[in-house]
Amino acid sequence: MDIFQSIVIAIVEGLTEFLPVSSTGHMIIAENVLGVEPDDFTKAFTVIIQFGAILSVIWLYYKRFFKLNPVPEGVTGFKAFITRYDFYWKLFVAFIPAAVFGLLFSDLIDSLLESVLVVAIMLVVGGVLMLFVDKWFTKVEDDNEKISERQAVKIGLFQCIAMIPGVSRSMATIVGGMQQGLSRKTAAEFSFFLAVPTMFAAMAYKMLKLFINPESRALLAANWDVLLIGNVVAFIVAILAIKFFINFLTKYGFKAFGYYRIIVGGAIIIMMLCNVNLQIS
Repeated sequence: MDIFQSIVIAIVEGLTEFLPVSSTGHMIIAENVLGVEPDDFTKAFTVIIQFGAILSVIWLYYKRFFKLNPVPEGVTGFKAFITRYDFYWKLFVAFIPAAVFGLLFSDLIDSLLESVLVVAIMLVVGGVLMLFVDKWFTKVEDDNEKISERQAVKIGLFQCIAMIPGVSRSMATIVGGMQQGLSRKTAAEFSFFLAVPTMFAAMAYKMLKLFINPESRALLAANWDVLLIGNVVAFIVAILAIKFFINFLTKYGFKAFGYYRIIVGGAIIIMMLCNVNLQIS
């Protein structure tokens, strides 16, 4: 992977990470179109580049990440801890399901990351579902940005579906939030917040596996410039994408993203049926 390829893939990551269109799926497609070989570094790059996207969320919502709740007088022990760190506690309980599933099925997930056909099919399936999301989940509870532990866990279970490339972590968690009675805006923002521990854990796990192997460590060291540039580009583009998405989703809902997914996924399937080689072996 050269610098130009890393910039293009980083732009794709930044644009799609927080949109309900599957960033992983789009990066896999971009890598195939650019002719990037699916080696160990490419797979690592797809995960490590998410660090830039993580920082974009913290940058935009720093007040939420660094604000602690006051503890009422007389509240002590674990309850006091949960009250003070309520924001982080909800993210933790929502993160647990993905952590468990990720550890149990990491090899299967890695194998699916190489399949353009899986991405295309899931783009279409997810797109069809998104055409009806706004009608299915119309009941919105008091939108005061408060999310219960039970809601957080259920949203975390929805996130596990996104381990299939092409599903979209953003789509799964936002739909999960709306299914729990949250508004589009609150569900989307919690999806952004949940991305931070989820993506950081995936990145750290991938980095650990690479550092254990001397050859992989050397590969990372030899491509540090590609990783750095990719993360900077992803950070900048993701900031712009998040601002756009919140405004667009609040006003117009999911339909446009559903049609987009169907068109892109359908086009890829048709091209593959016409024997256009989109898969690098």
